[in-house]
Amino acid sequence: MTVRLDVRKLTREAFGPFGEVMETDGAEVRLINGGTTERFHALAQAQTGEGAAIVSIFRGQPRRFPYSLTMMERHPLGSQAFYPLQDRPWLVVAAQDVDGRPGVPAVFLASGAQGVNYRANVWHHPLMALDSVSDFLVVDREGEGNNLEEYDYPEPFEIIWS
Repeated sequence: MTVRLDVRKLTREAFGPFGEVMETDGAEVRLINGGTTERFHALAQAQTGEGAAIVSIFRGQPRRFPYSLTMMERHPLGSQAFYPLQDRPWLVVAAQDVDGRPGVPAVFLASGAQGVNYRANVWHHPLMALDSVSDFLVVDREGEGNNLEEYDYPEPFEIIWS
């Protein structure tokens, strides 16, 4: 039996159990470089444990809908942040941990001006671009140890997007 998932607007409050929403609205602003640059300060905190923080660009292919969500992943040794490089909406999917497995996923619609930082050990779906190929700046952990766990749901969930 396939369970349909509702897509909710991405807000700091709704996403709070999974990590931080990164956006300039409401952020602490510091003027730097002689007042020529606004720094939107500490939008998220990278967790790296014994590893190092690395910065990458991921190029996401658009998903086809309805989408059958069958798996989730998590990174037990560090956080993982995604920030879109184009002003395009995208989907964010995360789930609470239930006895070492992901629970029912929560699906959020992020604007092209919102990023997220999944805390270490938070279940989430891989990158979900919408409509067209999209680039994302990604900050995550590199180093010793296995920093990837995957889980396949016994029954799929369905995401409708139009």
